[in-house]
Amino acid sequence: MTDLSLLDERAINCLRFLAVDAIQKANSGHPGMPLGAAPLAYVLWTRHLRHDPADPTWPDRDRFVLSSGHASMLLYGLLHLCGYDLGRDELQQFRQWQSRTPGHPEAHLTPGVEATTGPLGQGTANAVGMAIAERRLAHLFNRPGHTLVDHRTYALVSDGDLMEGIASEAASLAGHLKLGKLTWIYDSNDVTLDGPTAVTFSEDVAARHRAYGWQVLEVADGNHDLAGIDRALAAAKADTSRPTLIIVKTTIGYGSPKKHGTSAAHGSPLGPEEVRATKEALGWPTEPPFLVPDDVQARYAEAAAAGRAVHSEWRTRLEAWSAAHPELRATWDQALAHAPPDGWADGLGATLPAKPLATRESAGLVLNDLAGRLPWVLGGDADLGGSTQTQLRGEADFDGQSGAGRNLRFGVREHAMAAIANGIAYHGGLHPYVSTFLQFADYMRPAIRLAAMNHLPVTFVFTHDSVALGEDGPTHQPVEHLMALRLIPELTVLRPADAREAVAAWRTAIDCRRPVALALSRQKLPLLAETTSAAAGLPRGAYVLRDPRDQAPALALLATGSEVSLALAAAERLDAEGIPTRVISMPSLELFAAQPADYRDAVLPPALRARLAIELGVSLGWQRWVGEAGAVLAVDRYGASAPAEVILHQLGFTVERVVARARQLCAR
Repeated sequence: MTDLSLLDERAINCLRFLAVDAIQKANSGHPGMPLGAAPLAYVLWTRHLRHDPADPTWPDRDRFVLSSGHASMLLYGLLHLCGYDLGRDELQQFRQWQSRTPGHPEAHLTPGVEATTGPLGQGTANAVGMAIAERRLAHLFNRPGHTLVDHRTYALVSDGDLMEGIASEAASLAGHLKLGKLTWIYDSNDVTLDGPTAVTFSEDVAARHRAYGWQVLEVADGNHDLAGIDRALAAAKADTSRPTLIIVKTTIGYGSPKKHGTSAAHGSPLGPEEVRATKEALGWPTEPPFLVPDDVQARYAEAAAAGRAVHSEWRTRLEAWSAAHPELRATWDQALAHAPPDGWADGLGATLPAKPLATRESAGLVLNDLAGRLPWVLGGDADLGGSTQTQLRGEADFDGQSGAGRNLRFGVREHAMAAIANGIAYHGGLHPYVSTFLQFADYMRPAIRLAAMNHLPVTFVFTHDSVALGEDGPTHQPVEHLMALRLIPELTVLRPADAREAVAAWRTAIDCRRPVALALSRQKLPLLAETTSAAAGLPRGAYVLRDPRDQAPALALLATGSEVSLALAAAERLDAEGIPTRVISMPSLELFAAQPADYRDAVLPPALRARLAIELGVSLGWQRWVGEAGAVLAVDRYGASAPAEVILHQLGFTVERVVARARQLCAR
């Protein structure tokens, strides 16, 4: 090797072979990138990244995102060597049941992992979100003479990451916002799983990112030129007017006599003989596996000690700032803990007009109310704020340089928008929300799934929630989307029926500290007299809105959102016909499913077998609640282009149709 001291070389090889040995032991994994990217990772983690293994969640640490999550053993090796709570036994249990070293990094599982990066490209957008969060928190809390928030975000990205469309969306927005404290380090090894990138990827990546408004730096020899990598990282920090892409040319599977530079090194263990040959080629002892020499451990410990010193200095600044601004300290603590002050929601939505409102309108008014109470709420939309009603009135658009402004204008970039929101939530200290039409939830689904997996407090606001949006037609009318979102474990889907339920929905979204999807109507809905108990009922997923007078119900109508008013109108008719009817609002099927059995049975008694569910979406998923004797009035087809009232009539969402179906059920 050139341009490396002997100790540098040993420290890099140690990092390489911790990965190789773990992957070989598991007989599963991706050794190519750890072998090739170890030099750039070593320089970043030992010379530039501000981190403290003794406190992985120190607020002003630099963030590092391994967007190319298949190279997870590179990150696990860094964490182990730097002294995080990730022992050698965990490396030896790579990809095994209940280990803290899964095949792709998981932020909720492994100390020091900042983001769960599975699908390629997600981490690029997560890093953009983290850079946005840093700027916003700096604006909120820094004061003259007191700098509390001042750190950088780094992401290690691969050829595959930069092929994904989400990375292009994220890079475009980051350049537009001039996020000068964001750096992507591109491990450019010209190989993907199926072979050379030349088969599918011939664009000029540097020119593309310059066109986005990025500073682009290049290191021609990432295998050996540590000084060049070091200079590029220093130049990235020096330019705070724009994000930086550092293109580092590396060799996948570096050192492997048979597999270097080929896709054979990408996604499979090297094999016992090739592991031995690679160690011999790089001058590393062939035995024992998982070797960490004392001098190498000491080198990584030096970096950890430097991080501890920076952290200690920040703690001193924190105390001085707290003494000077005690009111800000209280808000800081609440924001970091995602713990609103007691009584924060008292009177929330009290000024809503008592007239029919689309739930997109009422929810938008509630959002503006709560944003005035919680300064750490911010968000935006995919070029639809005027329609989704999620713009914060009186607030400026977010400025990526100063951090001022709370309205994030994502443009028509739903894929990146959702993952950027996740990055804001991963960073901590803010509650992000994003909005678009429900039809486009499919564009956001990978990021929503990751938000749910990591219990990220992100609110996904979806409007135009059914075929009742009307003339735009079936391409824009969601049918299967509500149930598709409900299928995501750990995601709460809320479909409020009126303004009162919209208030309760937003309060639940803030209080539950995990991802929530709001499904809101385009059409105006009446304010229902029966929803006065929504504040208590909605957080439990379902509650009784109406019971027949002086007799037990013979029928239950279950409905969500705009269909609740239809169920109430039908119940009046059914009562008059001698069919005593209970109406149940079910804004969240998953919250109701999580309630104790005695509550569920009180709302939906097992003996009450005549049940009709009413929802402007597919019927799949309702069978659990209506049972074998029940039925579902649903939309198991695509919509149509016509006025909303025509569509609803043609699809049978009328009082007459509900009454007729109910009669049939009760006659069985």
